[in-house]
Amino acid sequence: MIEVAPLAGFSTRDFDWVDAPRQRKVPVRLYLPDSAAAGKAVPLIVFSHGIGGSRQGYSYLGRFWASRGYASLHLQHVGSDRGVWQGNVFNVVGRLQAAAQEGEALARVHDLRFALDQLLGGELAAHIDAERIVAAGHSYGANTTLLAVGARVERDGQPIALRDARLKAAIVISAPPFYGESSVQRILGAIEVPSLHVTATDDVIRVPGYYSPAEDRLAVYEATGGPRKTLAVFAGGSHSIFTDRGGTGGTVLNPQVKQATQALSLAFLRSVFDGDAAALAQWPQQFGSLVSRYKHPGP
Repeated sequence: MIEVAPLAGFSTRDFDWVDAPRQRKVPVRLYLPDSAAAGKAVPLIVFSHGIGGSRQGYSYLGRFWASRGYASLHLQHVGSDRGVWQGNVFNVVGRLQAAAQEGEALARVHDLRFALDQLLGGELAAHIDAERIVAAGHSYGANTTLLAVGARVERDGQPIALRDARLKAAIVISAPPFYGESSVQRILGAIEVPSLHVTATDDVIRVPGYYSPAEDRLAVYEATGGPRKTLAVFAGGSHSIFTDRGGTGGTVLNPQVKQATQALSLAFLRSVFDGDAAALAQWPQQFGSLVSRYKHPGP
């Protein structure tokens, strides 16, 4: 374990775990609220990054959630992490395409399960409320999240068992379609947990060999099962506006969308764990000027 300097209201800790049976490294960063360190068991968000990311990424979410009393475990998926940007520049397209293959997509879900096992079976287990765990992710990580909460993928007529019953809800940011699958409805319709879907009107994915227009994000929302679904579509923006990058989607809009996403995710978490849907209903009153479309299930 590598200790990282504590910050106001929470601390961060890095762990370099290894899943021995898979011979796969699973580095993580844990944002832990001070209330947990003081002995209170807190809810947990398990976050999966987009392609080319790392455990250091999406810190604006991890820091915010921890400052509001939610632990946040940020995974690093070594087969599709920042390593795709390293090495010979002429081979980067090949590395990106390899990272997007089915084997890596499934391995990422197993990373999530393994990391949860490690955290809940380790020295910090008493600080985490195992009955209040949410999966979250951006882009490729949104696909990982959906698979972990019940998306149904079949091969040779048989479903691949990926659902982790410990996950009680999903925060889905900029979810790509399931490339190569014929029916997103068949894949996502089996999901039963509450879900929050966040995207933008210019949320376009351009990875070599994988293009996805913004409308695909809406198709994922519509196909996802469960009666308690919330959708927020920001006006403008970009696919990477939801990362830690500061200029994408517009230098003025970028921090505004981040702040609005923080507030929306907190409102969603409170609706899931506290049964308080008021904040979801009131969210557009503060951030409506940024929003193209908003739907929530109501009380």
